[in-house]
Amino acid sequence: MPRGDKSSYSAKQKKQAKHIEDSEKKQGRSSKAAKRIAWATVNKQTGGAAKKIKKSKKEIETFF
Repeated sequence: MPRGDKSSYSAKQKKQAKHIEDSEKKQGRSSKAAKRIAWATVNKQTGGAAKKIKKSKKEIETFF
């Protein structure tokens, strides 16, 4: 996954970033700056991209 790839973000996180980006553009920021600020804000609020947890069958059986 190349740096800056947004495919691992959830739909909710992408929607939040788009909303923040639009808001920043309204305030007069450049498109590039607005996008940077938007994703930095989403990362700070949500802790970054949504992590996919992969558990083995053995781990699940020992958990319960």
